[in-house]
Order: sequence, then C-alpha cells, then structure tokens
Amino acid sequence: MDTGNSPAERWDAHLQGVVDCVDAAHLRARVERGEHLRIKFGIDPSAPDIHLGHTVPMRLLRRWQALGHTPVLIIGDVTAQIGDPTGRSATRPQLTAEEVAANARTYLEQLFTVVAESGAEVRWQSEWFGAFALSDVLRLAGTATVAQLLQRSDFGQRMAEERPIGLHELLYPLLQGYDSVAVAADVELGGTDQLFNLLRGREVQLAYGMAPQDVVTVPLLVGIDGQRKMSKSLGNAVGVADAPDEQFGRLMSIPDAQILPYLELATSTPLTESRELARELGAGTLLPRDLKELMARRVVAEFHDEDAADRAAQEFVRRFRLKELPSEIAEVVIPPGPLDPRDLLVRAGMASSRSAGLRLLNQGAVRLGDHRLPAAPEPVEFPSGTILRVGPRRVVRLVLSQAARP
Repeated sequence: MDTGNSPAERWDAHLQGVVDCVDAAHLRARVERGEHLRIKFGIDPSAPDIHLGHTVPMRLLRRWQALGHTPVLIIGDVTAQIGDPTGRSATRPQLTAEEVAANARTYLEQLFTVVAESGAEVRWQSEWFGAFALSDVLRLAGTATVAQLLQRSDFGQRMAEERPIGLHELLYPLLQGYDSVAVAADVELGGTDQLFNLLRGREVQLAYGMAPQDVVTVPLLVGIDGQRKMSKSLGNAVGVADAPDEQFGRLMSIPDAQILPYLELATSTPLTESRELARELGAGTLLPRDLKELMARRVVAEFHDEDAADRAAQEFVRRFRLKELPSEIAEVVIPPGPLDPRDLLVRAGMASSRSAGLRLLNQGAVRLGDHRLPAAPEPVEFPSGTILRVGPRRVVRLVLSQAARP
C-alpha cells in the first residue's frame, strides 16, 4: 500500500476511519518510526456467521496489515462461553465448548474473506486459560475493583433497573484484557462499543509489568432499519455468507441517510472516491437510488464476485422495479382440498409456526396471486400453479400432490 514517504502521510494512512485512539501521541511516534506492530483483534464466536457490522474493524485490520503490521486474531473460546455483556440488558445464555468450536470454524472462514490469512496469527484463549489455576484467577481479579467494573454503562443501567449481573460477566473485561498480556499486543482494535474493554486491557498489561497497548476504535454500522446497531437477533443484519440476491435486496432497503456510511464502512471504496460521490449526491447530480445500487453491487462483488453482483442487480430490477416474478421460483407441494393458510405458510417454510403464520396474515403480508389473503384463518382451496408471496422477497409456486392431479 502506497502511503507516501513522509511520517505524517504514514500516520494519516493508519488513522483513516478511526474514532478513538489511546494513546494517540505514543502510537503516532511508533508508526512514524516505521515500527511493525502486533495488532490484536478479539473474536467471540458466539454465532456461526458474521455480518457486515463485524467487518468494519476487520477492514481497518486489513489496511493495517497491508501497512506492514501483524494481525493477531484471538479466538475467544473461553469468553464466548460467557458472552460479552456489552450492550446487553440481561445475562447471555452460556454456550458449550462444542458450540463455540463449531462457530469458530465458520467465523474464521468468513473473516478471511476480509483479512489476508497469510501473515495473520491465530490464537485460542484456551492456550493460556486452559492452564489457569485459582491463584491465577485471583491475581487477575485483583487488577480491578468492583467499582471500576461497574462503571460500564450497561452494568449501571441493569443495576438501576434491578436486573441481575452475573459475577462471571464482571470477569469478562478482565479475561479479554489478559489476552493482551498473553499475546504481547501493541495495539488492540474494535468497535466504539468495546472501548471500556479495550482500555481495561491497558490496565491489565500494566498490572502484569508490561507496556500498555494502544487502543483504536471504529464506528458501529447501523442495521438496515437505519436505527439500531446491526445485529442478527434484531433482524436488521446483512450476513457475509448470505446469498447474493438476499444481500443485494436487503442493502437496497436501507434508508437514504445510511447510503454514505455503508459505502464508507461496508465496502472498500477509497476515501477520495467516497468523498466525490458524497459531493455529487449533495449537489443532486447523483440519485440516492443509483448510489445505493453502486454500494450494494460492491458488497456483493466482494463476498461473491462481479457476475453474482450483476445477476443480483438484474434480479432486483426484475422483481421490484418491473414487478416481475423471480427468474427461479421454488415449488411447494400441497395436498388437495381446503387448507388452513397458517398450515400452508408453515409447509412453505414462510412461517416457523401457525401463530407466526397468523401474525403474517394479520400484517397483510401474504398474497395469493394478485390478492391479499384475509387475516381470518379459514381453510382455502389453493389451485395448482398459484403464486404465494410473503413480503417482497419470499415467493413460491404451489403444486398439488401427484394424487390430486388429473
């Protein structure tokens, strides 16, 4: 990566997209001297898949990797069993070691679509915590006071609301901090919501006689609802492993106010280009719809390829602008005679239960051909070949079972 020849240009290349930097003066001096740093990035594989929000710090890590530094990827096979309490209003359910290991395999595969696997160092927490004795736990616990740990805003809110806080949750930032000791981290990076945990790592390193790591954070990506942080549990995420059509369609649904943040945080668009596109958007010479499509194409192309991005864009135009049916429609075999619409939605995989199907009917989200199915769940005769839709993206063709065909 060409960063220019001057120390200031080298520093600017590191700082792009950064929100917090602690200790900025110390880190800048090291960067301008051309030091090669160990950049820690922790991963809690509490779920099998990652979404675009996860890739924001990964993109910064990739850029710093291209600038000559070593990514040190920490697989939190211990802390994932606790669950990061950041942003949580209740204690997370604990995962088994087997669940965490299975999640970690797919998590790493997806992470390496962003970060170059060559030159990256992968470490598992169990390497050091597997040999931890009670005396080690007590020493680590002694690096912080209860009052310091309760300064976390989410803990404070839970206390005010008289919601329980597990003792194991208080240990979470200390365990994450000890990772920095174990791998001798020079810098740790993460999202802005991780700042408390990252700073705690500095304190733990100091307590163990080490120079404190510098800390760098990046913005959080808002979900496609345009309101809350991207999260699969909130249903507002775009998964890295999602199919091209699904990625493209969900990205085209974001509010216009989020187009530029997505372009800057969820794609590899150079800063100079994104600034020019922002200028054109502000001047009215570039339509929001066109910039949104450009952004969606780039995301799909990065996680699939250019051909997949082209096909997804064409399919989107066919289905949502021209109001045509998808080019490929799954078939669902149904028995002859009247069928409860709730059972039909479950059979078609469009609802997880009869009650979920009823909610879709009540929302007016279910269409049979060109007509909306009424909310009253009375049995209906469904002709073979009829198109069933739920919302704008889920479409199937109903086919009577062989026994019912003439």
